[in-house]
Amino acid sequence: MFYRLKEDIQVVFDRDPAVRSVLEVLICYPGFHAMQFHRVSHWLWKKEFFLVARILSHFTRLVTGIEIHPGAKIGRGFFIDHGMGVVIGETAEIGENCTLYHGVTLGGTSWAKEKRHPTLGNNVVVGAGAKILGPFLVADGSKIGSNSVVVKSVPENATVVGIPAKVVVSVAKHKDGKHSERLDLEHGKIPDVQGRNTAQLMTKMQALEQRLLELEKELGK
Repeated sequence: MFYRLKEDIQVVFDRDPAVRSVLEVLICYPGFHAMQFHRVSHWLWKKEFFLVARILSHFTRLVTGIEIHPGAKIGRGFFIDHGMGVVIGETAEIGENCTLYHGVTLGGTSWAKEKRHPTLGNNVVVGAGAKILGPFLVADGSKIGSNSVVVKSVPENATVVGIPAKVVVSVAKHKDGKHSERLDLEHGKIPDVQGRNTAQLMTKMQALEQRLLELEKELGK
């Protein structure tokens, strides 16, 4: 128990440059608090104390602004930065060393009592305000851009942005098993997919307008 607590504190130091002391983490980090409460509520859920588990998770939401269903499975090294508005559904599964920013939703698209929330692999980063909706896999090492809406599987080591989200960066492994340099959610370096598509459309429209003018001249108009 104390080892996991120490590990959670170290995760905050590793991923938030604003932190200054262990005491600050213990008192002022809602993401840290939410994870401690979730471990208890998840244990209660597995022991089939469903109502007690839900009451504890509801209390956690009131205190932290983070809603994690006690049925959700979360791996080690999980970090929620800021945290307000984060929602993690009942059948969501999160691998190791994942990071979520505020306003993220791991939601479902079905009312059926089945797997209906996403599964995040290891080392996944989800930007602020992103929505991942449905029972599919966001594979290891993937990055979800802020305010993106993800409705289908994301391949390994890809960066996706937009509504609906599309892959803008896909990093393949080298022969030595290592990955090439990646964007790591530096949004200023992420390709502007909508801007690129708009520019292509404008170029085609200009070409069509020019062709129309030429045809009008040929017809003597």
